[in-house]
Amino acid sequence: MNYAFMSFSCPQATFGEMLALAVQYGYDGVEPRAAGGQNHGVELEASAEERASFRAQAAEAGVAICCLASGARFADPATREAEVEESLRYIDLAADIGAPALRVFGGRIPAGISREAAADGVTDALKQLAERAGARGVAVCMETHDDWCNPADVAAVMERVDHAAIGVNWDAAHPLRQAGWTLADSYRTLRPWIRHVHMHDMFLAVDRLDYTPFGTGEVDHREVLQLLHGDGYDGYLSGEWIDWQLPEVHLPREIATLRGYERALA
Repeated sequence: MNYAFMSFSCPQATFGEMLALAVQYGYDGVEPRAAGGQNHGVELEASAEERASFRAQAAEAGVAICCLASGARFADPATREAEVEESLRYIDLAADIGAPALRVFGGRIPAGISREAAADGVTDALKQLAERAGARGVAVCMETHDDWCNPADVAAVMERVDHAAIGVNWDAAHPLRQAGWTLADSYRTLRPWIRHVHMHDMFLAVDRLDYTPFGTGEVDHREVLQLLHGDGYDGYLSGEWIDWQLPEVHLPREIATLRGYERALA
């Protein structure tokens, strides 16, 4: 398995410092969150020279930039066109820094908009991104998040888009916690399109947003690894811990637990 962490783990770190944390604690990749007020500098405004530098630094460190996380959302017709235009720029940024995936959201469905209409809009937006993404070697990955935690809703969009450059970022906790799906059913429904995975242990009560170390919450990441391992998943599992503990506390502990789970699969 390939393990990564999002820049939420170290929001004050420069890009080089984030890579150093990955090397120190044995992570295979990092996932910068763009437009998140963080200090890594991997943003749309980065110059061609800066983009080349990010790519070179990662290569020198032996750490992959496994995904670029954007906050793009497509369900709202009032903002969809602007979100698509910005996402085209994010595809270019991801390609320039060597990231094979771009995370996007379906987004909250506004009042007065039916799910069917929202699905039409999200589908159309992703279709508009597909050609650029395919040409630049980037998979645009819609996360199981917000009003798209039900795997069936996400799968329906994927079936309609039907493009190799459009996939799913499976956050294993959200369908379980928000939509009541089992991990196995969620995985089997989304399996054809999973290109990236987010992970964090937490509790299933929707009013509890606190993270907890792997193995102490109610999301069974042993099963997550078992499902992925059984299909030979070769992408990344990226830890998403927002405003949690210091990196030197949680990063070594969480990867040690995951590696232990993985050893038990052998």
